[in-house]
Amino acid sequence: MNPQEAREKIQVLTDKLNYHNHLYYQESRTEISDYDFDIKLKELETLESQFPDFKLPYSPTQRVGGTVTKKFDTVYHKYPMLSLSNSYSEEEIAEFDERVKKALPDQPIEYICELKFDGVALSLTYENGMLTKGVTRGDGVKGDDITTNVKTIRSIPLRLQHKDNFPELFEVRGEVFFPREEFNRVNQEKEDIGEPLLANPRNACSGTLKMQDSSVVASRNLDCFLYGLWGENLPFDNHADALKNIKQLGFNVSDSYERCTTLEEIFAYIKKWETKRFELPLDTDGIVIKVNSYKQQEVLGYTAKSPRWAIAFKFKAESAATKLNNITYQVGRTGAITPVADLEPVQLAGTTVKRASLHNANEIERLDLRVGDVVFVEKGGEIIPKVTGVDLTKRTHNAVQVDYIKNCPECGTPLIRKEGEAVHYCPNQLGCPPQIKGRMEHFIQRKAMDIEGLGPETIEQLYAQGLVKDPADFYTLTYDDLIQLERFADKSAQNLLKGVEDSKNIPFEQVLFAIGIRYVGATVAQKLAIHFGDIEKLISASYEELIEAPEIGEKIAQSILDFFSDEQNREFVQKLQQFGVKMKHEAKEVAQEGNLLEGKTFVVSGVFANYSRDGIKEKVIANGGKVVSSISAKLDYVLAGDKMGPAKKDKAEKLGVTIISEADFEQMIQA
Repeated sequence: MNPQEAREKIQVLTDKLNYHNHLYYQESRTEISDYDFDIKLKELETLESQFPDFKLPYSPTQRVGGTVTKKFDTVYHKYPMLSLSNSYSEEEIAEFDERVKKALPDQPIEYICELKFDGVALSLTYENGMLTKGVTRGDGVKGDDITTNVKTIRSIPLRLQHKDNFPELFEVRGEVFFPREEFNRVNQEKEDIGEPLLANPRNACSGTLKMQDSSVVASRNLDCFLYGLWGENLPFDNHADALKNIKQLGFNVSDSYERCTTLEEIFAYIKKWETKRFELPLDTDGIVIKVNSYKQQEVLGYTAKSPRWAIAFKFKAESAATKLNNITYQVGRTGAITPVADLEPVQLAGTTVKRASLHNANEIERLDLRVGDVVFVEKGGEIIPKVTGVDLTKRTHNAVQVDYIKNCPECGTPLIRKEGEAVHYCPNQLGCPPQIKGRMEHFIQRKAMDIEGLGPETIEQLYAQGLVKDPADFYTLTYDDLIQLERFADKSAQNLLKGVEDSKNIPFEQVLFAIGIRYVGATVAQKLAIHFGDIEKLISASYEELIEAPEIGEKIAQSILDFFSDEQNREFVQKLQQFGVKMKHEAKEVAQEGNLLEGKTFVVSGVFANYSRDGIKEKVIANGGKVVSSISAKLDYVLAGDKMGPAKKDKAEKLGVTIISEADFEQMIQA
């Protein structure tokens, strides 16, 4: 393909993919399959890597991230991002309405009521229809430039449709949020690898937007609702028309807003969303009421802190007061201890609440809890209720101070608390029943061994009957073992045995994830499987060899060493091998592109602009080269991307191994 053909093809693919992105994220419909979309995206990525000068600034390949930002620049807002005055009652809304009417005598007033989304405020600047800057609210006067991370949010357009209807320069504002479904997915992954869970969607969203690696931001699938327009000579005279038109441009605008002309209509809107808001994919904490007319907004003006033409009505948190009867302690798969409040049953948000989370020892100390206290419990938009405070006026003289447990409530082992962590752990991984059963549940899940016919209830029965003591024992189960269990008949027993047998064909990377090494999630397990090739090499790897593997830091490396230093863990892995579970990575066939790298060996390290780590390795192999895992004097090249580990660089230089960049590599395969 000559350069002109490549330029035209890149333009066509970019436009097509952006069109399909718009259909999916703004109109909730599709015209092509996910597979076809991915094939076109891969084709575009390949062309952009071969012809980088033709890559367009609004290319959809920016959505996957990969850029590493060392520092976020400070940007001053052209229009200050002021906060809103808050109200908590209908009387305060009526007073706001009275102030507006007094400032605009004899003028009809129309309001727009919108939901107040609980996310992170964001300003987006567009020039000539192109996204040029994404900035956090900061202190309202200045914020951080997080444009690279903003581009990974797929519902934010990189280039506008119908841009001719808009000024050359304008700004839209909105709220970035972590959809509940995605938040739960990320927390499930963290639980799988034994990492502390994210506290709540709002804080997690804020932290994600400030991450230095945009590929991590992309993986979290943040979303954004836009709710405002700023600029000179705007083609609208009111807020409602602006919302309607920015939606036509491709922005994600919530359809929940309504025009209201009376206080009764405003109160009806508030009442409707007091309960309906829980159906939304994100948390909301109130309603925003704005004067619709831009001209009237201008007349009303601003105070030093907030606009006079808008006010926020805050929903009361779903809260109830009840008695704390006791505190019990749950033990998770990784041994993490979670204190739980046992409550006098109370009605909250339409359900009867008997238990609530207390998070950790620090939270109990902060609340200064006593057993017998009357406590406040809130649900808000969250699924699990939490204790938020104590009614000290009702504390009795015989309320019992809480002494956090020192031993595991299940096995009696003394608890440990690692430096810098708030959570206590039971270290008895191989003898504590909840940890044993938790590891079994982890082992059988879809991303791991994917064993059909097995679930928590069956595991509970098998463990209680003494039929399984660790996940390897699943492979010793017989028909006679199963048929005696409750709710098991011939077909269910046969299905479970077949599921166990089929799991022997699960790829090594999933087996490695299933084994349950702390901090080794599905993605890390895949990297380790490819890098080391088989379980023997991983078990025998030194600390230095482990941190040379892609994306393996000190914490993960030490966790792997600790795991395999335990004889019982090694015996567990050995049993899995004996039962025929795959312990070797089966590399997929790579189509040959040429032989320019024949006889050359490479170590790949770092993050690359135009390839994933696996993608650039495949490129080496496709051109006749060989990828190895460790640096030695026999190595030909270290292919270094951004964030290459300093230890690898020092070793390569010491041994005189040639270090090449991504650009050097692309020249080698185009020679």
